[in-house]
Amino acid sequence: MRSENNAIDLPTGRRNTMERRHFLKTAGVTAGLATFLGPDSFRGVEAAVSEIADLTPQEAARDEGLWREVKRAFTVDRSLINLDNGYACPTPRVVTEAFIRYIWEQEQNPYGVFVDMARDRMSTVKKSVARQFGSSPDEIALVRNTTEALKTVLYGIPLNRGDEVLTTTHDYPSLVRVVRDREKKEGIKLVEVPVPYPAGSLKDLVKVIEDGITSRTRVIMVSHITYTTGQVFPIRQICDLAHRHGIEVVVDGAHAVAQLDFKVSDLDCDYYGASLHKWLSAPKGTGLLYMKRAHVEKIEPLYGPTMSLRFNPLTSMQKYESVGTQPLPPFLAIGEAVAFHNAIGPKRKEERLRYLKNYWAERLQSHPKIRVYTPTAPEMSCCIAGVGIEGADPTGIRDYLWNEHQIRTSRGRYDREDTGRTWVRITPNLYTTLSELDYFSDVMEEAAENGLPEPYSRYEFDPERMRR
Repeated sequence: MRSENNAIDLPTGRRNTMERRHFLKTAGVTAGLATFLGPDSFRGVEAAVSEIADLTPQEAARDEGLWREVKRAFTVDRSLINLDNGYACPTPRVVTEAFIRYIWEQEQNPYGVFVDMARDRMSTVKKSVARQFGSSPDEIALVRNTTEALKTVLYGIPLNRGDEVLTTTHDYPSLVRVVRDREKKEGIKLVEVPVPYPAGSLKDLVKVIEDGITSRTRVIMVSHITYTTGQVFPIRQICDLAHRHGIEVVVDGAHAVAQLDFKVSDLDCDYYGASLHKWLSAPKGTGLLYMKRAHVEKIEPLYGPTMSLRFNPLTSMQKYESVGTQPLPPFLAIGEAVAFHNAIGPKRKEERLRYLKNYWAERLQSHPKIRVYTPTAPEMSCCIAGVGIEGADPTGIRDYLWNEHQIRTSRGRYDREDTGRTWVRITPNLYTTLSELDYFSDVMEEAAENGLPEPYSRYEFDPERMRR
């Protein structure tokens, strides 16, 4: 049986494991045939987009014909439901094929790729990324991930004993630990302010940051979209506030680039780091570091001084890319990822991702035993959301969803100032079907009504475990 969106419908009512596995097996075969026997995936997406060109992005988000074609462009495993795209997004087929092609090219002629062609090709890729990101090519470095990008900044910013770095209890732990490391070694101070969730408004979030500022605050580190509940922060307002106090702003954009349609030039932040292997769907191990030109001289590379092939010291953003020999194919294939992103349309993509989140969140938040920790207002969130079941441990929910229903989710990281609220993080993607979200919602509602079965019901919430 098929629904109006042409996806295979799941059986209604209570599902058992055998029904679930039969559905996944059937869906996987169908998807595989469509992928390998159908027309070129990239051209198919372009053709589908041309047919809905007169629709607004919000209208296009609900046009299942378009997204059916986009779904065909991915070669994901349909024997499971992946709702943990926040970890890393799969590449569309056009990117995967380019990546493999570049690997063959590199291995057939290593010197030619690394030396003769690297400069010109990487320059072309960097220009396409900068154009998409809204910066100049000389303001960005292509690095391996957000962590590398922002550790470079957080270890490199000159700070004195007693200077304060302000962040929130929903910022990424590995970056917070950098500040803690400097706190221990250099005597600076980490200040973490609690974030209300779900937040009532963007003004509430600005107020939280404003209330944390003191005369010793030198740096604010904040997520564009939090990795915990998907809360979008008003970065431009925070930057304006910070700059009035002479404070520099470091933005963790791991989940914002290619999920939200924005230009970094509109944010006026000092530093921005992102992982391109997340929502841009570039190959794994590709990221972005942006900083204003005025800061480049004072921020040393994470691995110490660097030099060019002619043994001249590097002083531009290129110094952050010089980490010794590393594979070029992942970075070269960023160009295809940008092209695929633009073929869909950045705003259409943002609205589709938001629609998918709201599709399940608006249904589940009406259940008395289910709590959605992410606001659904368009300015407050996009694709990521956290959801919990009353009395259920998040690890138990996660393991139950995976072991019994092959639904991949991520255990939520609780607010470090609050041990009473926990969740699993749900992150669909463009290839996710509405039928898959229906099935996930059915499973969550059944678990809320009847409780998690053994052994998942015996999982106990442990704040110390959640901190790790």
